[in-house]
Amino acid sequence: MSTGTARTAGASSKTLQPGPGTAFSRFLSDGYVTTWRNVKKLTRVPDILIFTLIQPIMFVLLFTFVFGSSIQVPGESYTSFLMAGIFAQTIVFGSTYSGSAMAQDLKDGIIDRFRTLPMSGSAVLIGRTVGDLVINVLSLIVMMLTGLVVGWRVESSPLEFLAGVGLLLVFAYALSWVLAFLGLIVRSPEVINNASFLILFPLTFISNAFVPSENLPGPLRVIAEWNPVSALVQAARELFGNAPSGSAATDAWPLQHPVVYVLLITIVMLVVFVPLSIRRFASLSR
Repeated sequence: MSTGTARTAGASSKTLQPGPGTAFSRFLSDGYVTTWRNVKKLTRVPDILIFTLIQPIMFVLLFTFVFGSSIQVPGESYTSFLMAGIFAQTIVFGSTYSGSAMAQDLKDGIIDRFRTLPMSGSAVLIGRTVGDLVINVLSLIVMMLTGLVVGWRVESSPLEFLAGVGLLLVFAYALSWVLAFLGLIVRSPEVINNASFLILFPLTFISNAFVPSENLPGPLRVIAEWNPVSALVQAARELFGNAPSGSAATDAWPLQHPVVYVLLITIVMLVVFVPLSIRRFASLSR
């Protein structure tokens, strides 16, 4: 029995040794595997993607056909004004999946299983956030197709359009790291869903996503003007050529320089929450 135990222990320790190649190549390989695992999950549980897409489609139809005739935007149709706000809302709400999925993996013991494998812990987080980026790409495609159906049109150059899409996705990726970190702390999908809703819902509605910020009362207007979501929406409108003629009515710096402000916020989120998430993931095994 001692011989058998020794062989088992030897085999177990052997399987935990890192694979061949450099640390960076193993990181890329592990990141690819975990990303593919999260993307593959969409084909096995299509409800995730279906319900992720239904909500923004519902908002497009509701705001366009129910509220569109009551909300006037000088210099632009409300549909064109609305779509950038819907895009921003979609990726902001979509980032909650990073947190809830991470918390669900912790609850189910999947993260414990990953930690027993000879793989990079940070690759698990990369796989989670990149996999969710794929969901955001699909969501944007569906939203843009829906927008075309209800009358939205891009009125800028192809390069500006691609820049707008890229800015939306970069912001979404950075925000997914914030929610992934919260998911590692909370460890309960129900709690992370409720907490993120309480934060993200007012973040998207106290903004210029659905109404011009200059129409909001004093304190709410100041909050909306410095809200990163407002800058993201303003940047998308300008890059898509949908900015109304009165969009420069505010002199708030974030809305005067929305692309720069969004990039600064994105860099801050990545610099702060990527190391925090990796450190938190590593501390789970202690």
